[in-house]
Amino acid sequence: MSEETTPTAGPDVPPDHLSINPTSPFFDAEKLQRGIGIRFKGTVRTNVDEYCISEGWVKVQAGRTVDRKGNPLLVKLNGPVEAWYEDLGEEAPVAKKD
Repeated sequence: MSEETTPTAGPDVPPDHLSINPTSPFFDAEKLQRGIGIRFKGTVRTNVDEYCISEGWVKVQAGRTVDRKGNPLLVKLNGPVEAWYEDLGEEAPVAKKD
């Protein structure tokens, strides 16, 4: 992975804030279809429902727990977040907070 990109550069860098929930204002199906890789605290995570690079957090499901509307209960974890498009391969530009 290339470690020298910034989160503000062009179409090959994922957005600062993205969610997989279609009711969220941060949902973008086109970007999600490309496949987003997330590294949180140095570990690649595959269970992230929402992330924000500039604020340094991810939201993940809290087991099988659901709220009263049947939506999964999410837990917000704080720490350094990096994101990249998986369809660009090994040398994809990485969006991260400087």
